[in-house]
Amino acid sequence: MKLSEAVPSVALNTLSRVSGRPAGAATFALFHMPLARSTARPAERELIERARVGRVELDGKHAVTYEWGDGARTVLLVHGWQSRSSRLSDLVTGFLDRGYRVIAFDAPGHGAASGRSATILDYRAVITALHERYGTFDGLVAHSLGALASFFALRHGVKAERIVTISGVCDFGYLVDEFAAALALRPRLKTELHRRIARDLFPGLPVDRSPFSATDTAEEVHAPVLVIHDEDDTRIGVEQGRRLSGAFGDRARLVVTSGLGHRRILGDPEVVRAAVDFVEHGPSQKGGPVDVSRVASD
Repeated sequence: MKLSEAVPSVALNTLSRVSGRPAGAATFALFHMPLARSTARPAERELIERARVGRVELDGKHAVTYEWGDGARTVLLVHGWQSRSSRLSDLVTGFLDRGYRVIAFDAPGHGAASGRSATILDYRAVITALHERYGTFDGLVAHSLGALASFFALRHGVKAERIVTISGVCDFGYLVDEFAAALALRPRLKTELHRRIARDLFPGLPVDRSPFSATDTAEEVHAPVLVIHDEDDTRIGVEQGRRLSGAFGDRARLVVTSGLGHRRILGDPEVVRAAVDFVEHGPSQKGGPVDVSRVASD
């Protein structure tokens, strides 16, 4: 366990022995608080400076939006947890080279946005606001937590013609399990965290479908889906990609890479090409998920 995880772990578990409710509230707050805010790398800054920058106002905080290009086709890029839109710069360039207008954003608590926390509701609100501004997206490409948040937005009326997930989270429960394991939460505290998640984030979901899973949207989201996941991803296991692909059956194509991990996959030229080609041309193969293993050099 990292020191950044050990300190809150001891504090929360100790507090839970004295008073469960305050410990539960603190755990729920920490669950939505990025422990680090990434900064733009030198190679990403020039691209950010070229963007048309805006913002989406939320309740007491705001997201920062970026727009490149003026093509007739629009693609939305959605970053993951403790990340920022500039981490998707290779995808931005790839779509711009094909004549797309590219939209991205820094979620609250991330990048240049305000606030110290973000929930799946915040992601949904930003994606929905951008959908209202630009209409149906020709493509939606999402990384990590951004994939789960995107399907949550799609479940609530956002439309996209084609969807690509990269290292995507399929199940909200997976995030809870990983968080609880990282902090070695006592069972009582994990139960309280689940209770608050169901009450505050997914109050309208049936008990058997809470917390939210992207698999629950298979009957509502009809767009074809490309699922790209690395078998060596130690942050979000490849089984999350397999679950997502399996849920969409013949409408999904699964590409499993090797040696790219969770974040480096975003800059891999073949991954970028596969994502752009899928959005531009649609599925190239029929008949369900397809595994394509490829070893990439460091």
